Amino acid sequence: MPYKVTPWYRRKRGTQVKTDYACQHTRSVVKHRTERKSSCKSVSQVQAQATEAMAEPAYTIPEFRQRTTEGTEEYQRVATNVSKGLSVIQEEIHRMRMVTKAQVDSLAIQREVKERMTKRTDWLDEIPKMPDFVLALRPHTVWEKTPIKLFCTVQGNPRPVVKWYKGGVPVDPLSAPGKYKIENKYGVHSLIISRCVVSDTAEYSAVATNPHGTATSMATVTVKRPAGGGELCHLGLVPHLTEIHPSKLEISLLDRFSISFGQEGGAISLMCTMVVVPDLPNVPPIAQWYRDDKLLKPSQLVEMFVGGGVARLTLPHLAKDDEGLYTLRIFTKDGTAEHSAYLFVSDAAPSAPGAPGAPMSVKAYDVNADYVLVAWKPPNTVNEAAITGYFVDRCEAGGDTWVQCNDAPVKVCKYPVHGLSVGHSYHFRVRAVNSAGISRPSRKSDKVTALDAAENERLQGKEEVIKIEGKYDIVIKDDDLEGYVTIPGEPTDLHASEVFKSYVVLSWKPPSPRGRAPLWYVIEKCIAGTGAWQRINTAVKLHSPRYPVFDLQDGHKYQFRVYSVNMYGSSEASAPSGPVQKVDEDGAEVPIGVPSAPGQVVATRNTKSSVFVQWEAPKVPKNLIGYYIDGRVVGAKEWFPCNHKPFRHNRFVVHGLTPGESYVFRVQAVNIFGLSDESQESSPIAVEPALATPSAPFGITMLSSDGSSITLAWKSPKHCGGSKVSAYYIDRRDADGLVWKEVNLEAVTERVCTVDNLTEGNFYEFKVQAANMAGVGVPSVPSAPMKCEAWNMEEPGPAYDLSFSEVRSHSLVILWKAPFYTGASAVTGYFVDMAKKGSSEFTTLNEEAVSHRYLQVSGLEEGETYVFRVRAVNTKGVGKASQVSEPVCARALPGTKEIEAGVDEETGDIFLSLEACEICEESKFVWSKNYKPIGDCPRVSVTSKGRTSRLTFTNPDKDDLGKYSVVVTDTDGVSASHTLTEDALNTMLELSHAIRHPVVPLKHGLNYEILEKGHVRFWLQAVKLSPSVSYRFIVNDKEVTSGEGQKISHDVATGVIQMTVDLFTRANEGTYTVQIHDGKAKTQSSLVLVGDVFKAALKEAEFQRKEHIRKQGPHFSEYLYFTIADDCTVMLACKVANVQKDTAFRWYKEEDEIVPETPPNVMSGACALPIPLFSRKDQGVYKAVLSDNRGKDTSTFDISGQAFDDIINAIAQIAGASASELVLQCTPEGIRLQCYMSYYTEEMKTVWKHKESKIASSEKMRIGGTAEMAWMQICDPTDKEKGNYSIEISDGVKTHTRTFDLSGQAYTDAYEEYLRLKAAAFAEKNRGRVVGGLPDVVTIMEEKSLSLTCTVWGEPTPEVTWFKNEQEVASNEHTKVTFDGGKFASLVINKVTPDDSGKYSINVRNKYGGEFVEITVSVYRHGEQIPEPKLGQAKTPTATPAATPAATPVPKSPAPPSKTPTPTPSKSQTPAPSMKSPTPASTPSSTPVPKSPTPSQRSPTPASSRGAKSPTPTRSIKSPTPPRK
Repeated sequence: MPYKVTPWYRRKRGTQVKTDYACQHTRSVVKHRTERKSSCKSVSQVQAQATEAMAEPAYTIPEFRQRTTEGTEEYQRVATNVSKGLSVIQEEIHRMRMVTKAQVDSLAIQREVKERMTKRTDWLDEIPKMPDFVLALRPHTVWEKTPIKLFCTVQGNPRPVVKWYKGGVPVDPLSAPGKYKIENKYGVHSLIISRCVVSDTAEYSAVATNPHGTATSMATVTVKRPAGGGELCHLGLVPHLTEIHPSKLEISLLDRFSISFGQEGGAISLMCTMVVVPDLPNVPPIAQWYRDDKLLKPSQLVEMFVGGGVARLTLPHLAKDDEGLYTLRIFTKDGTAEHSAYLFVSDAAPSAPGAPGAPMSVKAYDVNADYVLVAWKPPNTVNEAAITGYFVDRCEAGGDTWVQCNDAPVKVCKYPVHGLSVGHSYHFRVRAVNSAGISRPSRKSDKVTALDAAENERLQGKEEVIKIEGKYDIVIKDDDLEGYVTIPGEPTDLHASEVFKSYVVLSWKPPSPRGRAPLWYVIEKCIAGTGAWQRINTAVKLHSPRYPVFDLQDGHKYQFRVYSVNMYGSSEASAPSGPVQKVDEDGAEVPIGVPSAPGQVVATRNTKSSVFVQWEAPKVPKNLIGYYIDGRVVGAKEWFPCNHKPFRHNRFVVHGLTPGESYVFRVQAVNIFGLSDESQESSPIAVEPALATPSAPFGITMLSSDGSSITLAWKSPKHCGGSKVSAYYIDRRDADGLVWKEVNLEAVTERVCTVDNLTEGNFYEFKVQAANMAGVGVPSVPSAPMKCEAWNMEEPGPAYDLSFSEVRSHSLVILWKAPFYTGASAVTGYFVDMAKKGSSEFTTLNEEAVSHRYLQVSGLEEGETYVFRVRAVNTKGVGKASQVSEPVCARALPGTKEIEAGVDEETGDIFLSLEACEICEESKFVWSKNYKPIGDCPRVSVTSKGRTSRLTFTNPDKDDLGKYSVVVTDTDGVSASHTLTEDALNTMLELSHAIRHPVVPLKHGLNYEILEKGHVRFWLQAVKLSPSVSYRFIVNDKEVTSGEGQKISHDVATGVIQMTVDLFTRANEGTYTVQIHDGKAKTQSSLVLVGDVFKAALKEAEFQRKEHIRKQGPHFSEYLYFTIADDCTVMLACKVANVQKDTAFRWYKEEDEIVPETPPNVMSGACALPIPLFSRKDQGVYKAVLSDNRGKDTSTFDISGQAFDDIINAIAQIAGASASELVLQCTPEGIRLQCYMSYYTEEMKTVWKHKESKIASSEKMRIGGTAEMAWMQICDPTDKEKGNYSIEISDGVKTHTRTFDLSGQAYTDAYEEYLRLKAAAFAEKNRGRVVGGLPDVVTIMEEKSLSLTCTVWGEPTPEVTWFKNEQEVASNEHTKVTFDGGKFASLVINKVTPDDSGKYSINVRNKYGGEFVEITVSVYRHGEQIPEPKLGQAKTPTATPAATPAATPVPKSPAPPSKTPTPTPSKSQTPAPSMKSPTPASTPSSTPVPKSPTPSQRSPTPASSRGAKSPTPTRSIKSPTPPRK
């Protein structure tokens, strides 16, 4: 019969494994190995015999291949080793030949047997046979989440077809892919159920059928759930994944997503890379993502991608609902590939400080037409105030307007929302409330639609079957019967489905029958036993069989009843509900409150950044939702949340902890009423990996060989297993052998070992195992074969134990140990070579060999990986390169910190300190100077506490200068360095001396200040003083004490020490010193007050003394100063104090008193003197005098020089800001540009420019102004004066500029207007006019002679006509008219009579115009009362002497204004004129108004006075002359 053959390589490997596991350091193990060694020898003898039997003729070496004696020896030695291997191979080949021959014979026999059996089967197939179960199904009882296989064997002819049933229902593998698998192999039928759940408990049957009959086999499967089962896979279990999809792809997961941390509102991606064979772009792998064992589907909140060797899940809008265990399941050819990791989502920043986090898992239940029950999970409150309630908001789908559903916060995590609109869809969200504020809103719920479930059920048409005489079936739908119903029936089963302290939810069943008409409900309540029913929903038309009642009183029991109502009427009342009370007899909520606190909490090690936490479930669970776990660093006060979503199980892995830090944990249970009390805190636990054996050492290197021994070195394990590596064990074997031999029975503590008793010329392999408290770890990979031969080269051997320190983004330090073999001379230096990982091109980093055994490497690329090697140098040359180092990535560890140098504030010790970013329980801080371990050195001392180590210098000096480094063992390379320079050391020595020899630190040294009354205060201020401080003042080497004339005091709170001298005189000149003693600290401060410094202090003291005396009476609290009003009026102001009602205040200028219009009011505390229209004439010394019977005070202000310039600049600042734009004004003399402002004076710094060139005042360009404007006039303009004009008003700080472009059409229009005005002025100048001599009114006695004479002027000579009562007067004897020399016109009336009374007038006119002057003549008789003078005539008439023919006219009043109106600017713009230069001649008042749109001056240039013979003032004029009759 055939037999099993074990190949030689498998057999020997098995021997090797047995040897490895038998590596125990006891005598029994040694005995075992001895026996195994003898066994190996017997095998070698057999191999030798086989080799001899299969030997072939010897091979003759050709002459050209003849070797020398040394070459022959080497060849024979190598051949001996090779022949050993060849003998083994030859023996194995021979044995394989024999085995192959036996297998061939066996196959021939099997083939013959099969042919004969086939013939027999063909004969049996002809006999029909019904199905028969040879092996029936067996019952099974299994645990949940384990697979089960039901199988049976059935016979029959023809071959039966087997179908599987579960509880009588056919099992369909396609209905649940991956759940069931049906197989049929060699007549054995099987049903495989993967990952059973409790619902798989049932009776399963296999039914075999062929044409001759049916056979059935049944068995019961029972699935049990273990206590505390259901934990998630990050606790060691696999999630329940319900779907499996067949696939023909071979998939291997590579990089897998790790435990992740996110924050609300952020985004995160979980990704796995994979290798897919075959990789078909159009057929991506089938991947499924699960959260907490629930299948995820793509949506706006979940994005999935598979392809290109990547499976990625993206959560673009994180919320705490997304926290949980995420599992990726990839369907492969052999089943599924899965990976799981936890995602933590923390709270976003709160809406207000101290506000709680957002609730989560908002869902809507019990959806009806106008009612829905919203439920959620409460957030964790760690350091925040307790939650007092929740607000529920709703929003219609498609909108963004949220409406708050409850007016007052609800205290439980459920709320019935009513008042919805039928057919509308809604989203809901929840906000938590505490004493600090309202939280951010939760994620909105899924969309729900308000529909009547009972109405939908009715419309779907429930059917009833009625049998008639057992023969006929009549099918009737409920809706068919509803059509005949009008008034509905009463509701049934009325009860309270939700009872809480704040509300009660009533539920009932809709009536049956209900009718097709729309239905609503009316609810009534009464206090139980009273029968006084009261309607509840008076204003609400209720359509759902649910309703929340809020306004129930505590302590009362209520009953309820419901009516069904439609358009036809109301039903009878339902049966009353049982008594309902919001609270029980003890006053507690029903169901009663939060659960009890969880039990004992136990924390154990897990990994270097996580802890495994377990706890006992609460004794009173009360419908638990889950648990919240909180953590706290030992010694800290603040707790932090470990999870942000209630966790269902009572064990949890807390991730993201700081390695080496110690923590305590607590747990709270959660239900809809909130959080329970905190559990007791766990015992403190340090974050360390769970204890395990160390990993394998690596990097075995040969350091030297003397022909009988080899010295080895290796690198320590990368992972120590949570405890210190205490021993190493070395095994060896011949390179061509299979058996490992122990080298050392006693533990080796160093990583260098010399292996003795070796055979020279042989090749050996070595492996090393590390041991710690947990045991012996796995062995290392066998080293490369090493030849045992004596080293006699002159160059040194390789350096070894390459390590790295201070790895940063662009630099690192490489360290190594000196070669064990030095060669012919001592090692003088080293070369370091570097290459990028994967490259064989090494670059030497140092041009000259370094004598020390470390090298600072810089210029690295961040994130790049490098390898290094070291070559030692002696006088004979460069030795062998060391083994290539492990790859190192140029990137600093997260949280890496550097060494800090400082001085202890208490002791003054100078130290170097490092806080490690990572540490474990076995870690040690190893300090070095210039990369040589310091060890026990009297110059320094090392102390370590927690994550911090400090190196303190005993007596630091220059010998301590150098580079100090520290390495933290058993970490991923935590290290740092610091170079202590001479400057830094000197600085720290000074600080150390200050701490060890303390002085009282001073904020301010000794100083002085002059106080009121002329007192002088000497003071200093210390940073800090104790109540026991002592001090003394020394003046001119004599101690001064507090007494008459001086007062000494101090204030501990402010650190001020002071001495006040009441009367400061010349005797106080000298040196002042304060000496302070405060505990061990002392200091002194001095002040030299002599010479000019003393004189200044004395002068100030005397002044203050006088000031004090002055202020005893009325005085100026603020001396005279000036301000400028908005209208540019200069105000000289001052403030007075200590005044009385009888205090006098007077103003003076140059000793002349000024009496202002408004007397000063000293009682107001302020007085001011206005100076309007300020100009140079207002310069002078102004003085204010304040006096009464108590004294007198004076304040002066000199308005000249700089003070005058400051006032002008202040005026210019206001005027410049108020300046208008330049406006155009045409005159007969030229074109004028005017700039109106609040005030103008020629002292202001004003510059006119034309085309950026400054304009100087001249006959051509006249510059002037009035109090209301500044102007510039272009006389007789020409085209040269075209261009841009500007005025610049400077206030000493800012220049105000206004411009006008006088070109183009603007110039043309202005020039035409100028010509017109010029012509009009010429005409006005030469027209006929009365220059003077005529009165307005003449009163004369009868029989007197009247002479009216005047002077006229005109060019050419005007014509003169006299009128009486508008009738021309002719010359005769009674009335004589004369006109002499074209200048004097007169009308003489001889012996006037009353008939001569009337209105006389003279008309003087030439070709340019004229004027008409009227005179009123009154004649009275002798003896009559003289008439009252009119138009300003004197009350006492002046009689003309008889000898005088003409009567003397009465002087007339000033002439009224011209009858021709002239536009006038407002007063604010046109103050009284003040001309800078002679103003051009203006036209008389009769001159027409210019066409320019700008207003004319308020007062045009005054009209020229008339020359008159009589003293009569000028009279008014009237034009045009009335027409003659």
